[in-house]
Amino acid sequence: MKTSLGLVLALCLAGLQFLAIIVVVSSSYLSSERVLLDHARSLLRDVGINTIVHSQGFLDPAQGAAELAARLAENRIVASENRQLLEKLLFQQLQIAPQLAGLYFGDREGNFVYVMRSEEIAPFRSKIVTRNADGHRTEFVWRADDFTIVDSRTDPNDTFDPRERPWYQEAKQQNGMIWTDPYIFFSSQMPGITIAAPVVGTSGQVQGVIGVDIEISAISDFLSTLKIGENGTALIVNKNGDVIAHPKPELLKAANPDGTFRLPGIDEVDDAIAREAFGNPSKMEFVPVDTETYAEFTYEGADFVSTIMPIMSAELPWTIAVYAPKMDFIGTIIENRTRDIWIAVLVAILTGVVGLMLANYITKPVRAFAVRAALISQGEIAPSAPSPKTYKELERANETLVSEILQRKKSEREYGQTFNLSSRGMVQISPDTGQFTRANAKFSDIVGYSINEILQMTEADLSHPGDPMVFPNFTSDNLENGGSSIEKRCIRKDGETIWIKVNAIMIRDNDGKPLHAVATIDDVTQSKITEAQINKLNRDLSHLARGELLGRMAAGLAHELNQPLTAITQNADAAILTATSGSEHKGELVRILNDLDQQAHRAADIVKALRGFARKGEEWKAPFDLTELIGQTLLLVLPEATEHDVRISVAADDLPQVYGIRVQVAQVIVNLLRNAIEAIISSGVNKKTINVSASVEGDFVKVCIEDSGPGVDPQLGLFAQFETTKNTGMGLGLSICRSIIEAGGGRIWYEASDDLGARFQFTIPTTA
Repeated sequence: MKTSLGLVLALCLAGLQFLAIIVVVSSSYLSSERVLLDHARSLLRDVGINTIVHSQGFLDPAQGAAELAARLAENRIVASENRQLLEKLLFQQLQIAPQLAGLYFGDREGNFVYVMRSEEIAPFRSKIVTRNADGHRTEFVWRADDFTIVDSRTDPNDTFDPRERPWYQEAKQQNGMIWTDPYIFFSSQMPGITIAAPVVGTSGQVQGVIGVDIEISAISDFLSTLKIGENGTALIVNKNGDVIAHPKPELLKAANPDGTFRLPGIDEVDDAIAREAFGNPSKMEFVPVDTETYAEFTYEGADFVSTIMPIMSAELPWTIAVYAPKMDFIGTIIENRTRDIWIAVLVAILTGVVGLMLANYITKPVRAFAVRAALISQGEIAPSAPSPKTYKELERANETLVSEILQRKKSEREYGQTFNLSSRGMVQISPDTGQFTRANAKFSDIVGYSINEILQMTEADLSHPGDPMVFPNFTSDNLENGGSSIEKRCIRKDGETIWIKVNAIMIRDNDGKPLHAVATIDDVTQSKITEAQINKLNRDLSHLARGELLGRMAAGLAHELNQPLTAITQNADAAILTATSGSEHKGELVRILNDLDQQAHRAADIVKALRGFARKGEEWKAPFDLTELIGQTLLLVLPEATEHDVRISVAADDLPQVYGIRVQVAQVIVNLLRNAIEAIISSGVNKKTINVSASVEGDFVKVCIEDSGPGVDPQLGLFAQFETTKNTGMGLGLSICRSIIEAGGGRIWYEASDDLGARFQFTIPTTA
């Protein structure tokens, strides 16, 4: 796609105008946003501090009440034996501090006095447990505001003992005031805490424990009155992660399996934004902080700001957590920014229209210059035709361009004549698709298609199915340094398979981008036939030479083994005759058996010498390049493989040098490859592939040769001598291969292929 110069100028003017406005708007927006966010952070911190002050102010009277009651008891102003006087003291303290839910005292004998607020029968209710030698008695007394009795009852089934309660045991153990974690009171079903302090007698022993129950729901009421932006929220979280105060008090209950209630953890409170802001992302647990912590986060596409305050004190390990939507603070400037951006767009559009009109006027002579150059290039007007009026700077460029056009047209004409009249087939091909874009008559004669038919085809339409594609790889490294040459098979229009030799070069533009490939094509079918005949004759001669050698070895082996085997047979007959004739010939029998043993050893020595033939030449072992050797051996079997459409692939790169007798290792590879080819040919399978791979395994290189043939009968002893599946084979090939590999310090083995073929593998050491 070509871009108009006028359009470029107009867009540049509009873009610069738009960019300038955006820079100004963005700078103003960022500075304003930072100021407002700093203000938001300060506001959140102030909310946290106010909440801390309010909570401490709410709880200080309760702590004072507990300390006062403990001191009164310690000074024996209230004797534990006088239950009514102790009850009245607790009653008066409860009236003074409205935030207290109840006060109680339990002594070391198990006596208990508890005064609490009540919503039934009367405003206050007392529970008095008395223990003596006759047992215990539990009495409930309801009192009016003036301490008069409204009603009373006893409960013989109540077995409450304060000494078994955690607040009693912990206060006694620590011998000091304790604060419990917030929990849900059983009677009022409201959140609260308990403060307990020991009452110490003159002897220094703990006489009992006095405690105060404090409802903290008023703190949630305070949080609901806070103004934090438009939609901000503050909550209080205990150190164990329980949410103990929230603007919505109804969220502060979580059911237990036994039907009772507890405070919800930060991971289960019905406030998803609070969970996102203050929960641990991996465990959804609350993590208290040591210093004020400010953060920004996103939840369901909305941005938020949050602050977590440090814990209030050791007695009140509570943390104030505050969050609010960021839009509550910067929403107005975002709206202004959006408006300013639309203004910038409108200004840019107007600037672009004006710029387009100006650019159209400026580029009019340039367009006339471009039209004249195009007409000259197409041959519609002569180069000598008068030039249109243009800018002074373009006149010299016009002369140079016309000269270049004429030179190019001359080169194109000469190239076209060379291309069309060439005695060799020539084509132009698209480097990406392999589509033929131009062809000469010689190539048409080679493939049997007309030129028009060829221009509608790709390389895939002419290539033999068993040969690799060439032209889609033209952009690869094969053509980076100038050209590529390959021989491959081609299918003519009449169905005949021919061999062609392709020499290709890539034509690129000034930036190195491929334009098209130019290939010269030669029909090398006859030379391939001649080469195949020579290779076949060479293989036949090699087979004949190997057969003659095996014949000589067989004759020599038969001659060498004949004498000891004959002696063994004769001595065995003599031994049998001597053994059956009586015991008086034992000496003769021993002599015959000794002779029999000697002849057997002689036969074994002959076989041992034959086996040692494969190991002979140890002094010729040397390091060599296995990858190179595999490539050379493939050249020996490739003609036979190609003749029978057997494809051989190799994966043997980056290998270290191996140590052995190079020619013997080559004999092993050739033998295994020929066995694979012969197995595939004889089986008639459709898939005809052989995969050769090599990899490093410790101090060895493992070579694997796998074929797609029928595999090997499991009952066949592959590496045993004279075991074969071939009608004309002697069964010595794999046995010799094993001797060569094992003599070199490696091993050879067989395993069935995953595709029902055969897989032979052997190892070669990388060191001496």
